[in-house]
Amino acid sequence: MLPLAPAWATVLATDWATISAMITGAGTLVLAIATFASVRSSNRSARIAEAALQEQRRPLLVPSRFEDPAQKIMFVDQHWVRATGGHAAAESVDGSVYLAASLRNVGSGIGVCQGWTINPGLRYSGSAPAHAPEEDFRTQTRDLYVPAGDVGMWQGALRNPDDTARASVAAAIEAREPLTLELLYTDQIGQQRTITRFGLMPTADSWLLSVTRHWYLDWDGPRSERDVVEAAETVRRDHEAHVHAAESRSSALDHVVDAGDARL
Repeated sequence: MLPLAPAWATVLATDWATISAMITGAGTLVLAIATFASVRSSNRSARIAEAALQEQRRPLLVPSRFEDPAQKIMFVDQHWVRATGGHAAAESVDGSVYLAASLRNVGSGIGVCQGWTINPGLRYSGSAPAHAPEEDFRTQTRDLYVPAGDVGMWQGALRNPDDTARASVAAAIEAREPLTLELLYTDQIGQQRTITRFGLMPTADSWLLSVTRHWYLDWDGPRSERDVVEAAETVRRDHEAHVHAAESRSSALDHVVDAGDARL
């Protein structure tokens, strides 16, 4: 019969097995953490690279500068309009509406116009915080490319007698009332869809072009919609308070004048 091993030897062997298992588990945990950190870092680097690439291709359309050259723009029916720097063209001729705008691309990528909407009146962030639905945009039939850092143009026409927008826009043009234009455009490969809202303000003999909002449809913009809506609401409240204060001052002044007249 073989002699039994001492008790301390059995305990020592058992401890070494446990320690070995713990070391293996700790090594696996460290490897998992390192792998997770590496994957996370890689994903972050990929997002940064993607954002940088998008910025290299992103167009952003605004009104051209006043000193930019005037552009003569022809329509398919041989009608011509003229848009000077910082201005637009809006004409109603023989039942047809002709629209054009002198644009500048302040982005770093080529802008390609894809669609447009036009409505009478000015739309502000407070009264109309959202852009027109995408299905309401009229498809651009002519290829209109606006080079990065340079000037370009946009044009559109309303000719269909049954088009309700044509009648309302024509009436606004003849009455010299403001118009709101929204352009849908992309980069040169059809991505980075952007909608920009422009205002057309009539002057004595032309239409001034201004920009009010930009929406990035496929990427987060520099400002959240909530921030914009809250800012617009603050402006609205301040304006109402100003009007109320002006009316109160006017009422108080009228009261003083009436009291003075009564004494006379």
